[in-house]
Amino acid sequence: MADVFTIGLGHNSPEIRKNANFDFISFWNEQAKNLSWFSPWTTTLDWNPPFARWFVDGTINASYNTLDIHQAIKSEKTAIFWEGEDGTSRKITYGYLFAEVQKFSNVLKSLGVKKGDRVTIYLPMVPEIVIAMLGCARIGAIHTVVFSGFSATSIQDRINDSKSKIVITADGGYRRGKIIKLKQTIDDAINGLDFVEHVIVLERTKTPIHLTSKDKLWNDVMKNVSSICTAEPLPSDHPLFILYTSGTTGKPKGVLHGTGGYLTHLFSTFKWAFDIKDSDVFFCTADIGWVTGHSYVVYAPLLHGATQIMYEGAPDFPDASRIWNILQKYGVTIFYTTPTALRMFMKFGDDIPNSFELSSLRLLGTVGEPINPEVWKWYFKIIGKKQCPIIDTWWQTETGGMLISPLPGLETIPLKPGSGTLPIPGVDISVVDEFGKDVPANTKGYLVIKNPWPGMLLTLWGDDEKYKTVYWSKYKNSYYPGDYALKDEDGYLWLLGRADDVLKIAGHRIGTAELESCMVSNDDVAESAVCGIPDDVKGEAIIAFVVLKNDVTTTTVDLEKQLITKIRNDVGAIASPKQIYFVSKLPKTRSGKIMRRLLKSIANNEKIGDVSTLEDGTAVTEIQNVFDDIQKTIQKKSI
Repeated sequence: MADVFTIGLGHNSPEIRKNANFDFISFWNEQAKNLSWFSPWTTTLDWNPPFARWFVDGTINASYNTLDIHQAIKSEKTAIFWEGEDGTSRKITYGYLFAEVQKFSNVLKSLGVKKGDRVTIYLPMVPEIVIAMLGCARIGAIHTVVFSGFSATSIQDRINDSKSKIVITADGGYRRGKIIKLKQTIDDAINGLDFVEHVIVLERTKTPIHLTSKDKLWNDVMKNVSSICTAEPLPSDHPLFILYTSGTTGKPKGVLHGTGGYLTHLFSTFKWAFDIKDSDVFFCTADIGWVTGHSYVVYAPLLHGATQIMYEGAPDFPDASRIWNILQKYGVTIFYTTPTALRMFMKFGDDIPNSFELSSLRLLGTVGEPINPEVWKWYFKIIGKKQCPIIDTWWQTETGGMLISPLPGLETIPLKPGSGTLPIPGVDISVVDEFGKDVPANTKGYLVIKNPWPGMLLTLWGDDEKYKTVYWSKYKNSYYPGDYALKDEDGYLWLLGRADDVLKIAGHRIGTAELESCMVSNDDVAESAVCGIPDDVKGEAIIAFVVLKNDVTTTTVDLEKQLITKIRNDVGAIASPKQIYFVSKLPKTRSGKIMRRLLKSIANNEKIGDVSTLEDGTAVTEIQNVFDDIQKTIQKKSI
């Protein structure tokens, strides 16, 4: 029986769900009216599976909806409190942002950028990344943001695929006290790409750079340009951005999102999930290089005229108190972060967050992966002081915005630690078997979405066939996100990990998330990750990598016994790990996701591949050494 916590914000609007479930098209039709349109739509949804066009014939502009509409009453309101890793800070008002975006739009137009042209943005977490994105949106250019941790090869693949004529970068960016040389990386990336006409360079770190004939400094091009640029009315399905998936093998997929449907989805979910008020200070820790940064750092907060925090650096630099210091400094009311970050904070103990004044918080959220129940309860108790609802959100780059989440701004429902609860209104989500048939309650299966929704991707850039094959071929007219899940007796959804990460042990299918959650429930364990290795008897055997909390006194021998016993009791004997490896850190991207692919590559003696997005490359070396040492010990014992 799962623990249940009922805590809400006083809202209860069941008629919204009722109306959405009765007629999802009419429901989204009403939600779209919350935005400002230049001309109305004639058809709410044109559904030609698997292609959806929302709000057909309507014209709209994302930059207009995030900036122009607020100027009459919010020009002096703070849009962004920016905190640099090096201790610098800035306050960006809606009026300043409005003027700078118009200026940058004019810069782009002066460089020959037209509606439909692609612009690659490779910047650190600074306000100029928002200005660049909204500047593109204002004139109908398609922005494609590349995470500032990617290597030159990865960037080149993305620029080449999108055929971007303009690249925007910086001399460098700060990360853990070091300067990352972004301009140098771009120079390598565009070598041989003659279609790149101009590179705009922001001077962030004052690092010496080599300027070519293509290069233009941000300050120079912005100096004398007009601060008036009228927003271009664009068709609802006009592409707003391409965001390449962060896969490290094969050609990256360019996920293409439109404008009207995407903005409708974000406006609605941000309101329902976060109960946003004019007085709130919102802090999402996501990097804008990922979809969470696009949707819930740039577009959704600005659609609502909200005030938010942007932080440039690592969450634990220069020490583990950095994030809590930011929350206290700005009186943050809504905090949205990753389970991985929370597990890291847990590792440092309760004393650090308890030493900060966090009483301004009224709502907490998580994103990026399933949250372990023990981590959920720590978040609820230590950070929220048992006063804040927690929204555990599930969605993807492809879905545009959240699809599964508690919605405290809409209704008060019981919260079950580890469950994302229910689908958002207007979205039909099921758990099915291999043949597409709904499975009984508490039965593991595959997550599917049975109807189109406004935030869904238009297609994959330049590859409609791959779009059909990857997302729509497994189940007829249903979107398959590739996740393993179950639905309990209350209809609550529990995500169990990626289906391609599901372990197949002696005919049994076991989700990675349920095993990792089981291990993290041990008081001494901070993080865990599991993967499979070939086994002659079972087909696949489980190995686990475990990070312990600070100041653990229990021996690893005893801990291994405890963890195996716990898994046997809670999951089943079939799920017992063949080997547990204790390490000091796991390989993660800067966005906080554990790179299980690397663990699997190490365990199976495979080529590791590109690790340019890793937060700390020494994690791979340590895990490789620990793995090799234990394998040598096992071999000696078998002789």
